[in-house]
Amino acid sequence: MESIGDIKKKIADTPDESLPEIISIYSEDERGGVQKLVEGARKRYDKLLAEKKRIYELRSFERQFPDLQFICGIDEVGRGPFAGPVVAGAVILPKDCEILYINDSKKLSEKVRDRLYDEISERAVSAAVGIVDAPRIDEINILQATYEAMRQAIGKLSPQPELLLNDAVTIPGVDIKQVPIIKGDAKSISIGAASIYAKVTRDRMMKEYDAIYPEYGFAANVGYGTAAHIEALKKYGPCPIHRRSFIHSYI
Repeated sequence: MESIGDIKKKIADTPDESLPEIISIYSEDERGGVQKLVEGARKRYDKLLAEKKRIYELRSFERQFPDLQFICGIDEVGRGPFAGPVVAGAVILPKDCEILYINDSKKLSEKVRDRLYDEISERAVSAAVGIVDAPRIDEINILQATYEAMRQAIGKLSPQPELLLNDAVTIPGVDIKQVPIIKGDAKSISIGAASIYAKVTRDRMMKEYDAIYPEYGFAANVGYGTAAHIEALKKYGPCPIHRRSFIHSYI
């Protein structure tokens, strides 16, 4: 007879998709310890089914356009920080794509975002970012810089999308049909993927800037106006990646 320790390891090593087979094998084992393991496996599998249901619902906007092959999600990150670029993500996922745990990037841990970024990169039909730096933001304002980053990202896609699902905005200067969706990064799998793609890209850039300008804590604050960041601004003044139009009251 297998030991409870061996069964515990076997269940732990079993992918969530394959848990029903394990549950079936050990559900008749009368040992209390085994039944606890089986119950834990059932909960894991139920969680998987719930996530699959959530992802199915997250594709509801995409299902409204069954005749289109290349539907692109668009989102941006970095409109509010004092420093660094604004970054837009554009992602075309395969039809009926099921990448579990995609969500608004702000609701995910850094570890999960990084894992999803890699999976999106691997499975997307096409994915790209547009990046507009601080001097350009100061020149044309943050809204226009955001639109510019979005147009950059769209222009890098191959194939070009047939439809854009945007997080809340309508992008000027784009001929492709657009559907703005309020809080779209939590309602559309394509926009959620774009938000993750943009967020991970920008966060990695800010970590690189932190190595160049360590005084401001960019690795931790990613350019946002935290108390420590404001104190550093007052002490050291701005660095080249600060947005002068955002920080004039602090320097």
